Amino acid sequence: MTTTVRKQAATGALVGLALGDALGYPTEFKDVPSILAAYGPWRELELPDPAYITDDTQMTLAVARALRAAMDRGLLGPRELAESVRKEFIAWNRSPENNRAPGNTCLTACELLEREGRPWQDASQTGSKGCGANMRVAPLGLAPGLSDEQRAGAAQLQAALTHGHPTALAAADLTAHAIRLLAQGAEPTGLVGQLRSYAYENRTHYHERWLGDLWTRAQDPTPTHFISRGWDECLEALERLRQALRSPSPETDPCLATGAGWIAEEALATGLLSFLLFVDEPVTALRRAACTSGDSDSIACLAGAFAGAYLGADAWPTEWADRIEHQGDLVALGALWDA
Repeated sequence: MTTTVRKQAATGALVGLALGDALGYPTEFKDVPSILAAYGPWRELELPDPAYITDDTQMTLAVARALRAAMDRGLLGPRELAESVRKEFIAWNRSPENNRAPGNTCLTACELLEREGRPWQDASQTGSKGCGANMRVAPLGLAPGLSDEQRAGAAQLQAALTHGHPTALAAADLTAHAIRLLAQGAEPTGLVGQLRSYAYENRTHYHERWLGDLWTRAQDPTPTHFISRGWDECLEALERLRQALRSPSPETDPCLATGAGWIAEEALATGLLSFLLFVDEPVTALRRAACTSGDSDSIACLAGAFAGAYLGADAWPTEWADRIEHQGDLVALGALWDA
């Protein structure tokens, strides 16, 4: 394994995320027979031309810009990050390019974030654990120089600005942690075990410094009770993933094993399954993730982030990487963190 810097893990992850997003964009909301009828064998799925991305990549770029701006001002803390992310999310919500089938939770929360003088916790949709929480969290797994506490707290905070359900927070934290481990060269064969251990270790830890009184917006008696609900649901999803990898079935729709991916813990598990079925074949992993009956663009964008973090920028065919929408922004941010 080459070093993290030389393999360009951040560039690989961000470009891979966008490629998966673009590949899954046309197949989202279709079942597998419909996808096969429209596009032919899944192993031959071609990147659309032009290769348009969805809100998944748009919001990833928003989080990345917010993180860069907050870190440029000094030590990363909750107030700086919340202000930066809030500003980026409001700009995204107002943008004429916000026409790529964005999720209702994100739209509702972003409208509420615009209200002056109210804490961001008032905007958070504590009943929603949609995959919008973790489809965009990759930058937190890639940015260097963060402590474990900063990475986990920031991953949960960026999720909570829109999706305040405890499972959304835990799944975002786990997704960022998985990307971090893969970028550092962790072996994929042991990844699920490492994520399960991380979930158990953090099961009762509520990041009050980052989340404030968010937990009081839900019906839980204590912050510990609130957050442990989320980790428990993620642990159930990781167990389904573990079972699926015991008897891998590459030709079967991954959603049948680990869920359709509309919710955060399933997007994590099914994106990981798609990657882990084809660790050394990143393009095949993206194609498998995009040819699914669930939230294909989000599943494939996560699979692309995992594969790119592990294999680096060279994982992706040049003719694909060169025509992805926002390629310049993705590569510039990746180069900043790879350096």
